[in-house]
Amino acid sequence: MTHILIPDTQAPELSLPLVGGETWILSEQTPQHFTMVIFYRGLHCPVCKNYLGTLNSMMDQISELGFSVVVASMDTLERAEQAKADWGLDKVDVAYGLDMETAKKWGLYVSTSIKEAENDIFSEPGLMWIRADGRLYLIDIANMPWARPDLETLMPKAKFAVENNYPARGTNAG
Repeated sequence: MTHILIPDTQAPELSLPLVGGETWILSEQTPQHFTMVIFYRGLHCPVCKNYLGTLNSMMDQISELGFSVVVASMDTLERAEQAKADWGLDKVDVAYGLDMETAKKWGLYVSTSIKEAENDIFSEPGLMWIRADGRLYLIDIANMPWARPDLETLMPKAKFAVENNYPARGTNAG
């Protein structure tokens, strides 16, 4: 069963290999304001290609807003390398090898393939902002490939959130 994430609580641990050979570890990130983790479906997904292309084109602005960023999938190294190269993700850290247990800890929906080009299993999209102290701030999880926040609308809100000390919302879990 997928775990339900609660805003303003400690984010689950996340440690994944990066294209290029390093390991990305959430607890070692030192953003000015937020770490943004974007879970994408994988190389097979044309919506992911467009979405992450937009992200890549906005990375200078996103960095200026005080973010560190990683994108992650259940893809293999080879597929992640191909996505990074073919999609032109030269400004984005691309992680791979997300496993089922970790995907569920992050509340992600997981699908099985319906087309030959897809992995046997893969996570559906998710976008999270994690405060510098490791607490979840923004959680957006989708079960369909096209249900994602518009980055050009979303990212300017970070400045408002920081300047106004805007709290995480949705913290009353029951």
